[in-house]
Amino acid sequence: MKAVFLSDVHLKHTADERYTLIMEFFSKLLDGKVRSLVNDEAAGQGQTAIEHLFILGDFFDFWFCTPDRIYPQFQPVINKLIEIRKSGVSIHFCEGNHDFFMKEYFQDILEMNVYEQWATIELDHLRLLISHGDTADSSDRSYLLFRKFLRSRFFYLLQGVIPARLRWFLASTTSNASKRLNDGQSDYLAEKMQAFATKKLSGDYDAVIMGHCHKPLLRYFDAGGRKKTFIALGDWITYHSFVYYENRRFYMSCYKGQG
Repeated sequence: MKAVFLSDVHLKHTADERYTLIMEFFSKLLDGKVRSLVNDEAAGQGQTAIEHLFILGDFFDFWFCTPDRIYPQFQPVINKLIEIRKSGVSIHFCEGNHDFFMKEYFQDILEMNVYEQWATIELDHLRLLISHGDTADSSDRSYLLFRKFLRSRFFYLLQGVIPARLRWFLASTTSNASKRLNDGQSDYLAEKMQAFATKKLSGDYDAVIMGHCHKPLLRYFDAGGRKKTFIALGDWITYHSFVYYENRRFYMSCYKGQG
């Protein structure tokens, strides 16, 4: 089995560097060149097709869209994702704290899998727990309550009656404010997420994979004589990081661009 995991791309404008890079990266996946992007000789260099693409939240900087009104700047990357899916790759989204209410479009119309919070998956008989990771810190009750409100039926209906252009302006503004509030929190979030993962890995999970903290980490543990893995996927703002999976092994790498 071969798969790619990434998160926290925070797409907003097609002119942004990270937008250009993720489009290039997806083209490389379509061309079967993922191994050549991994900075590890153990991954090999031959062409290969992946079977799964996992995007674990905050792929978009905001998602206040409806199936009939998609933010125009998002359409090129959505078209690329459709191309990837039509090539035979299963695409999986975990909703993030910046992009949610995604099922109506990505799952119901585009036939991609959307998970609202946590999902358990199996790859080569390994049991994985995947999520964006913004709920890993159960002590942050104020955030969890705010998160619950944002995902409520009331808020869904409320944002649906706001004109699309105003909705996108408000979403972009609040997204920028959210990022400023979380500046400098990467180490703290990573610590909380690893503590959460350690508890899960003491059970029957073989790996826990999350995004959210914007810090790339690949750490191994031994539990009951079994090798366990914790992964934080980093981001595409600073690191352009991703994880390639093949035959029960994980490879963390960063995309450097075509140049």
